[in-house]
Amino acid sequence: MVSSSGLSVVSFRPALRCVAAAVLASGWLSLAQAQSLVQLTEQAQTYDAAWQSARAQLDATISKGAQAKAGLLPRIGIQAGSQYSETRVRSDFPAASLDARQDSASLQAQQPLYNPANLVTYRQGQRSVDLAYAQVDAAAQNLLVRAAQAYFQVLTAQDTLQLVQAQKRAVSEQLAFAQRNFEIGTATVTDSREAQARFDLVRAQEIAADNQLRVNQAALEQLVGVAGASPWPLAQPVRLPTLVPADLASWLALAADHSPLVRQAQIALDVAQLETDKAQAGHKPTVDLQASYGTQRNPDGTAAMPYRNNATVGTVGVVMNIPLFAGFAVQNRVKETLSLEEKARADLEEARRQVAQAVRTAYFGVQSATGQVQALEAAVASSQSALEANKLGYEVGVRINIDVLNAQSQLYQSQKDLAQARYNLLVGHLQLRQAAGNLDMQDVHAINQLLSPALQTADAMPTSSHAR
Repeated sequence: MVSSSGLSVVSFRPALRCVAAAVLASGWLSLAQAQSLVQLTEQAQTYDAAWQSARAQLDATISKGAQAKAGLLPRIGIQAGSQYSETRVRSDFPAASLDARQDSASLQAQQPLYNPANLVTYRQGQRSVDLAYAQVDAAAQNLLVRAAQAYFQVLTAQDTLQLVQAQKRAVSEQLAFAQRNFEIGTATVTDSREAQARFDLVRAQEIAADNQLRVNQAALEQLVGVAGASPWPLAQPVRLPTLVPADLASWLALAADHSPLVRQAQIALDVAQLETDKAQAGHKPTVDLQASYGTQRNPDGTAAMPYRNNATVGTVGVVMNIPLFAGFAVQNRVKETLSLEEKARADLEEARRQVAQAVRTAYFGVQSATGQVQALEAAVASSQSALEANKLGYEVGVRINIDVLNAQSQLYQSQKDLAQARYNLLVGHLQLRQAAGNLDMQDVHAINQLLSPALQTADAMPTSSHAR
């Protein structure tokens, strides 16, 4: 059988085997330097700017919280000075003058004994640190999901490109077969034109798939800071995780106890309540213990004691300050904080509802992805059988070329949808745990167990149709 180009249709098969061998060889080279999901996620934890920002914010909040303790501790300082005075005395007696210098130094200390506002400030500082830890927890879980999404988006783009290329080879063979049949008079020109149109369409799809792979690859590299990052593919045979616990109520209860967003809203309410306590403390007295010890030197004397003298003074005492009236500032401040407290309470309720909705969305997403995987696995098997039947029918004359081309498209589309559904299911498990607030690296390790650095066998490669 010879085509219009003078090449035997059968000669395409050895050529395809050579191409496949080259693809396999290049695959071995790339997978030799491939990284697992755990490796790239750990790399992202050392490179991602958003994660580093969250950690820096935590360190700053810890230091700021420690500052709030200063209001409960003593303050100690040294005060020193030197001054020069010139005195002129006029009276009925002879005029007198005194030019004198005075040197002084003192050690002063103050210890709050009772200051409710400072105590509340200290408690607010501690709760602010707890809030920062909750924010870092949320940022950490978000990073795990972002890393997994970028990882599997690259795998999705790789699978899509490989499937489009396999479809392109299959359509190319069908095109050559249609041209050969037209030349020998067993088919019309319509068959070859339909095959040519489908081949051109697949070429356009290949260009788009290659571009999408480059985009997804760049996004992954930007996240992890590794040039040429190459993710591990799914191990064969494919194993997918099951949902544990399986009921929605358990996930909702888990989210109510562990969600970082709910914890942040709860801490914000606690801080608002403490702010009300601080405002109410404006009506309360404060008590401080004050002490000082100093010396004063007058080398030229003073007007009252016109000869050289030194004095040492030590004092200790308790000072009470009782506020009586501040222009209604305290009362209005209390009203303000009570309103802000009510706002924080409403924000907490809103956070609980949002988290519950996020859990429901993620839970139903996992269930849907699981059903899609099962349905698409059956669809791939059915599409493969349909393709074989259409090929056989075309050879015996009961099917036309467009039937074979459509069957090919249906098979490859089902394979692409199946690959996408599998990756969506893996990411969905992580997103559900993130919504519930208990996502950690152990979950990433569990997903990583489903991947393998080993190159996929030819049986696991996309199936291309060959003309008979």
